[in-house]
Amino acid sequence: MELKWSILIKLLIVQYLSVLCVSQDFDFFYFVQQWPGAYCDTKHTCCYPKTGKPAADFGIHGLWPNYKDGSYPSNCDPDSVFDKSQLSEIMSSMQKDWPSLSCPSSNGYRFWSHEWEKHGTCSESELDQREYFEAALKLKEKVNLLQILKKAEIVPDDGFYSLDSVVEAIKEAVGFTPGIECNKDSTGHSQIYQIFLCVDTSGSEIIECPVLPKGRCASNVQFAKF
Repeated sequence: MELKWSILIKLLIVQYLSVLCVSQDFDFFYFVQQWPGAYCDTKHTCCYPKTGKPAADFGIHGLWPNYKDGSYPSNCDPDSVFDKSQLSEIMSSMQKDWPSLSCPSSNGYRFWSHEWEKHGTCSESELDQREYFEAALKLKEKVNLLQILKKAEIVPDDGFYSLDSVVEAIKEAVGFTPGIECNKDSTGHSQIYQIFLCVDTSGSEIIECPVLPKGRCASNVQFAKF
């Protein structure tokens, strides 16, 4: 009898912890867009999707739940697997705005599955799978980074621009300070790679970032051609 009670208590603890993990709260989202020219202009290789070379535009990397202290939850619900049928009505938008550049060339499912299972499952208290991907697409539509930068005469021509001018152009257009993450090309140039904006827990409204990511950018950054 004592052994049965011990097993029952352990099962209840496991169940409690799994529920706690699934319903884990978060403070805000990072909405992350990446520049394909920088992704492909490194020591690493890139592969275009099976649908062909993406447009020369920022693509979605992800919508990531985050905490105000800079940490983040991940892989919150192992039972909630990626279901591509949830994306059937938005597939064309996913292929256009959320392309995968990793090798080997793919249809994007592996990339989207990773984003849902690592990040999306931690926002299930707010967004189901379909709503999660739709929220990111709507944010991309709301914030056209390429047009914002072009308006400020910051264009992807392999030229160099001050990091401050990039930040200010986006802040002026969006109303909030972005986070800029840079990478380095094979010659060591610091390039605009990813741009972070913060979004409320509903996944719809851009807010001021409680904490900005460390971007490792030089004072002057290259905007690579694509």
